[in-house]
Amino acid sequence: MLTIYHNPRCSKSRQTLQLIEKANVQVSIVEYLKTPLNAEQIRQLASLLNVAVIDIMRTKEDEFKQQNLQDASEATLIQAIVDTPKLLERPIVVKGDKACIGRPPENVLPLLS
Repeated sequence: MLTIYHNPRCSKSRQTLQLIEKANVQVSIVEYLKTPLNAEQIRQLASLLNVAVIDIMRTKEDEFKQQNLQDASEATLIQAIVDTPKLLERPIVVKGDKACIGRPPENVLPLLS
């Protein structure tokens, strides 16, 4: 079973979900803008992706700049995502102990087998 952290308004997120559905893989869809993640879930996603929290953030968003997060600590970055969910990169797809960012959507193909 896959989990996709999904924003239906994002074309890459929609394309990634289409790839998953085409592969007939069971998927749990988490619309993280409606159901924001908590700090532990964000920490876990970064860990599964084996990246720093800054690497799962949309650094070009106005909110990123407005909150002056360029040199922020990891704890501050996590709290920023908790408070402003749109800062989370999308889509993120998780399968067991593996995860990937669906940018480009084809990044999820290894998780579909």
